[in-house]
Amino acid sequence: MTEKTLHLAVALDGLGWHPAAWRLSRAGASAPLTARYWAALAGEAEKATLDLLTIEDSLDLQSSRPDGPDGRADELRGRLDAVQIAAQIAPLTRHIGLVPTTSTTHTEPFHLSTAVATLDHISGGRAGWRPRVSARRAEAGHFGRREIPVLDPARLDEPETLRLVGDLFAEAGDAVEVVRRLWDSWQDDAEIRDVATGRFVDRDRLHYVDFTGRWFSVKGPSIVPRSPQGQPVVAVLAHSSVPYAFAARHADVVFVTPTDPGHAAAIVGEIRAVEETVGRGGPPLRVLADLVVLLDETPTLARRRRARLDDLHGARFTSDASLFSGTPGQLVDLLVEWHRAGVDGFRLRPAVLPDDLTAITRALVPALRERGLFRAGYPGGTLRGLLGLTRPASRYAVAATA
Repeated sequence: MTEKTLHLAVALDGLGWHPAAWRLSRAGASAPLTARYWAALAGEAEKATLDLLTIEDSLDLQSSRPDGPDGRADELRGRLDAVQIAAQIAPLTRHIGLVPTTSTTHTEPFHLSTAVATLDHISGGRAGWRPRVSARRAEAGHFGRREIPVLDPARLDEPETLRLVGDLFAEAGDAVEVVRRLWDSWQDDAEIRDVATGRFVDRDRLHYVDFTGRWFSVKGPSIVPRSPQGQPVVAVLAHSSVPYAFAARHADVVFVTPTDPGHAAAIVGEIRAVEETVGRGGPPLRVLADLVVLLDETPTLARRRRARLDDLHGARFTSDASLFSGTPGQLVDLLVEWHRAGVDGFRLRPAVLPDDLTAITRALVPALRERGLFRAGYPGGTLRGLLGLTRPASRYAVAATA
């Protein structure tokens, strides 16, 4: 094999990433509100031995506007909770990583830590977590605890906006730090479970996290014993320098949005430089490039399907990630170029579900295997192991033996 095999993930959102996907999906408009739909998607992804799937979530309704409802009634609106979807499909899968999205801005880190640790127990060590900053005024309005001004996309470089974004990511950083400390607050051998002596836990192996910061004051310990991975995988979506630094300090995986191989190489270079700047310890970030994909048997059919979706939407679809439309073979060529530019793998966003997911699993994956770029099965073990990440010891156990 001449090239290192790549990591491959899929991002699931509603009936697909194109806003008109529900009009053409084979699943039916009500499918995303059923457990059967999500179980089928996860099963399809696992049959193709994908590393992980992510589940999108937000605290406001989908909208074509940057902030607040758009008043449209011709697009999918409403979603189920991502963590609960992951918990539902965990017992129905055996190998694939499950990575739900949650907001760090309006959710207490104690609750987040217990939810993801519980998912790691239920899945046997396959849980991940994508912490997300909620920068929208509409989301803040659901809670009434803080004011967030409407962000103007044309004025993102203004000092007030930069301060707000910096504060939101600093808060998210503290939230992830609290979550990670809580995951460590039970040592691996804290549970004795000795019926004869009547000792269920060793209280000396449960630890207060005693975190005090600008946004949180959390004592601990967690109510959930240390999970199979010790530290479930933390994955971050990042588009620029501030979230790159956030990922370098707090994440295991970063999803990025390059536009071409040169841009991909530049992003990877910037991330590696940021890792040095922040003094990252442990393994480097796994860098996965995001792509919205619309696949068909021929380039012409793919173009026609995209044109049909855009026509139903009433505008040409654009996204934070590049959109690829073409054949699975053409996509393989693109992935090879970007992989050579330095990314460790890809998170593909199917334009229409389940249609483009099955094109990924049944056409793209076999083509990647033919090129020696993707494995034919799961090696077994946890999501951390699948990504080449070691299982860390609890920081409190390390401190106690230092």
